[in-house]
Amino acid sequence: MSRRLLLLALAWALVITGAHMALNVNWAVALNDLRPKAERKLNVAYVPVTCHLACPVTDYISKFTDAGELFVPRMFQGFPEIKEALIADKMQAGFVVAPMAIALRSQGVPLKIVYLGHRYGSSLVVRRDSPIRTVADLRGGTIAIPSRFSDERLLAIRALQSAGIGLDEVKMPEMAPPDMPAALSARAIDAFVVAEPFPAQAEISGIGRILFQARDYWPDYISCVLVVRQDVIDTRPQVVQALVDGIARSGLWLEGGRENRVHAADFVGRYYYHQRPKVLEWALTRPLDRVMYEPLSPYRRDFELVSSLMVQTGVLERDIPFEQYVDVRFAEGADDERAWDYRPGSQLAR
Repeated sequence: MSRRLLLLALAWALVITGAHMALNVNWAVALNDLRPKAERKLNVAYVPVTCHLACPVTDYISKFTDAGELFVPRMFQGFPEIKEALIADKMQAGFVVAPMAIALRSQGVPLKIVYLGHRYGSSLVVRRDSPIRTVADLRGGTIAIPSRFSDERLLAIRALQSAGIGLDEVKMPEMAPPDMPAALSARAIDAFVVAEPFPAQAEISGIGRILFQARDYWPDYISCVLVVRQDVIDTRPQVVQALVDGIARSGLWLEGGRENRVHAADFVGRYYYHQRPKVLEWALTRPLDRVMYEPLSPYRRDFELVSSLMVQTGVLERDIPFEQYVDVRFAEGADDERAWDYRPGSQLAR
């Protein structure tokens, strides 16, 4: 009897261990890391926001092409974790906020910006019943930001400056984006500024309303960028080019109309972000230009503006040359003349 119980206990332990490994181990990353370095697919980091949407879209669509998967995507919950993974070479590429990428390069971290995530797609949200009706009404208030190294912080500052409000007249605590709608509902903050889909989430739930969108105060606004480690750029430029080509084609596909965006919201929400597809759909379609995935080339004028604002607001000691943190070769060489030929339920072709 005791022997039988022992065998049952061992069998149960094996079942639990197997279930744990099947559900919680990222086998794509683990198996990829076992390959010789020169043969590995790039591990690409992202967080579940719309400015990283082209990453899972490219991964999902490329699974059905002759070339197969272009890279191994890995979801993170925040930019600090992505930063550490890039430095440790656990991730060879990733999407991060533009000011963070510039700051890391100024500190000597060997990586370069090669492409954008999207344009626009960030908003400042207040409570639905808030008396705040204009930017001027934010004086004396508390505005949550995702990071001091975020474009959203710079966006808020530009809006405040337009209303004659100084940084000493508001509080801007850092807060994880998923916590922002709840904090707004609990009246712990007066507003938050962040990338989609969290503004959409606040709208759908009835918690908040958008006071202004990025384009209202920052034409050609950019939020996140795709960065790649310099050693990968130097030794495997063709792989970096394939990655940028895929992101470029996904951007064009997402700009192909409402149907494509609704479909992307469905499979990205379910299989990658683990979010309600309706929230992503709202962010991607109300209206269609709320978030834009073209053009995604890194233009000098855009980044020199970001760098200048970083110096003005004290998160960068001095301007650094554009060429020091951006490599434009891959955007210039992007094979984006045709978007993915993708029809739900059919074989895919390039």
